[in-house]
Amino acid sequence: MNATRKAVVGVDTAKSVFQVYTVEQETGEVINKPLKRAQFLQWFANRSPCLVGMEACGGSQHWARQLQKLGHEVKLMSGKMVKGFVCGNKNDAADARAIYMAATQREVRSVAVKSESQQAILAMHRIRQQLVKVRTAQINELRGLLGEYGEVFGLGRKAFDTGIKGALGRLAERLPGPLIDTLRDQWNELARLDERIARIEASLRAWMRQERGAMAISAIPGVGLLTATAAVAAMGDAKTFRSGREFAAWIGLVPGQTGSGGKVRLLGMSKRGDTYLRTLLIHGARAVLQHAKTPSAWLQQLGQRRPPNVVIVALANKIARTIWAVLAHDQAYDKDHVSMRPFAAAT
Repeated sequence: MNATRKAVVGVDTAKSVFQVYTVEQETGEVINKPLKRAQFLQWFANRSPCLVGMEACGGSQHWARQLQKLGHEVKLMSGKMVKGFVCGNKNDAADARAIYMAATQREVRSVAVKSESQQAILAMHRIRQQLVKVRTAQINELRGLLGEYGEVFGLGRKAFDTGIKGALGRLAERLPGPLIDTLRDQWNELARLDERIARIEASLRAWMRQERGAMAISAIPGVGLLTATAAVAAMGDAKTFRSGREFAAWIGLVPGQTGSGGKVRLLGMSKRGDTYLRTLLIHGARAVLQHAKTPSAWLQQLGQRRPPNVVIVALANKIARTIWAVLAHDQAYDKDHVSMRPFAAAT
């Protein structure tokens, strides 16, 4: 039986030197050795198909795709999951052994291996997110600098753009010209950031029109352009999750748990998984609550018993489960759909 089982290899990736750990099935020999980057794929090309465990970190998606091309099965795992298997001092050899041990455990969930197209969409999301941060920081900096000279503005971008032109004109009579020119350049830079963000969103919208799954889930209330494209790209294959609850738990939209002596206590939101996708879902749920003319009976009842933020997270959890159901079953969104458990077979 053991001879027919697929061999397991643990890999600790790095920039230049990779550490591999495996136990030869025929001889029981333990192999724990470093490989240079150029030797890595060559070492696996000479091995029969095996299960390769790796941490889901920088570059792991690329190596996972390359190993799959060689016929190997790849299991990417969160670093938090692997950490519990490290014994003794932490080094490359101990990390590779821990990854090997984690890969053999069925309870350790894997991260989906994404295609280059899906990873490209996520890269565009990350670049857009960074540009938005830069734009927000620049607006706050201008508000702070102008506030030092008595110029304040209302909340929001529109109020800022409306007031800054007049503020710069008034300050030009009192302050040095080079400072006014610098402040005006910083303000004009915001328009260029707006254009770059708009181009990325246009590219995402074009990709969404071609992606059937993204178009299907965009019909769900609370799921817009960013959430639809990010969810499809981050999830990979929806069928890798056994249920919508498992997908919601993977994002971190379920309560954390702690327990001892047979007593289990529920904590706040676990906040595991993809922070970006979880944030988008929560913002989408908040928008649904704010703009819903007639909230559903479920939301009304929940709102009477729980605080507003709990209701928002609960709705985000429901949206995540709906996204999984639409993608896993390859069907259109139906707001009147009623999910029913299958009847147990008669014994």
